[in-house]
Amino acid sequence: MSLSGRLKLTHIVGIIAIAMSGGRAYSQTDVIDPAKNTLPNPNPTVITKWVPLPDGRTWGSTAGVDIGPDGHVWTYDRCGANALANGCDTSNVAPILKFDRSTGELLTSFGAGMFVLPHGLHVDSDGNVWVTDSRGNEAGTKGHQVIKFSPEGEVLMTLGKAGVAGSGPDTFNEPCDVITAPNGDIFVSDGHSGQSDNPPPGATGRIVKFTKDGKYVKEWGQIGTAPGEFRTPHALAFDSRGRLFVADRGNHRIQIFDQEGNFLDSFEQFGRVSGLFIDANDTLYAIDSESNPTRHPGWKTGIRIGSTTEDRVTAFIPPHETDRGSHGTAGEGVAVDPEGNVYAAEGPTSRPTAGGGLTKYVKR
Repeated sequence: MSLSGRLKLTHIVGIIAIAMSGGRAYSQTDVIDPAKNTLPNPNPTVITKWVPLPDGRTWGSTAGVDIGPDGHVWTYDRCGANALANGCDTSNVAPILKFDRSTGELLTSFGAGMFVLPHGLHVDSDGNVWVTDSRGNEAGTKGHQVIKFSPEGEVLMTLGKAGVAGSGPDTFNEPCDVITAPNGDIFVSDGHSGQSDNPPPGATGRIVKFTKDGKYVKEWGQIGTAPGEFRTPHALAFDSRGRLFVADRGNHRIQIFDQEGNFLDSFEQFGRVSGLFIDANDTLYAIDSESNPTRHPGWKTGIRIGSTTEDRVTAFIPPHETDRGSHGTAGEGVAVDPEGNVYAAEGPTSRPTAGGGLTKYVKR
């Protein structure tokens, strides 16, 4: 049996033992972090604060980054706010940003006045930009929605009810991410608050499927630890076979489904995953921003790299050092451009004024 197989078997046995003892199955301390071994780093050159924001404003938090069909980089800034502050609610700056991947030049920006807390970001094959707004404002006028923009910033579609948290076919409760399938079907991962030990009333953990026109089709999942259950389905990605990869962050795993919601597999070796990216060669990039002695003991933050074909990490990009010391920092969002350069969308460090931004890891 391969090392990956032995580790997965060990994990399954550990989960059964934990479940029988009434403990929390998602602690997963029995799985060995593959990043502890000597793994190659294919992107050793680190450029922090890769691009400045327009008008000289300071980066706040970000968790989303993607590559458009033209190869350029899309991201957002939470309007100068750190962490989970509702910084865009009363801001007039444009949070959605597109940068030239070679020069870092700002190519376009839009979305001013439309968001509370931008979270998931996806650019489809036509260059349309999809963004989830994962928090409602006090006035009940914004948030808990998915918004589709044209490449120029025209609103083409909205899903969910502005400012209304819910778990129905036309409402979301803290939607995390959105992605479109090759045929245009839309998938939304819903339920950011479900990873806590005591989820708040109404918290959910589900995947919701819509037609390309926004018509509700079906959903699957609930808060839990079993296959097909989630503790914050934080990010989504498709492989070349059309399988849907879900970063089940609170359960420290990636779950894999077909597009009808049938469970196919679970990857346990990629950490406490916040963001996913799968390139044209089915190389899987999983960014771990949260592993620490409290949330995921014995694991490192960073970007684990493997293949969509097996639960095995073959390369590791460690986080760059910050005032967090040896813990370093790794972002929540990850994307890879056509040259193989990796981009991490980062929140603030431990200093409240430090801000976030994009870090670029240059291909060797």
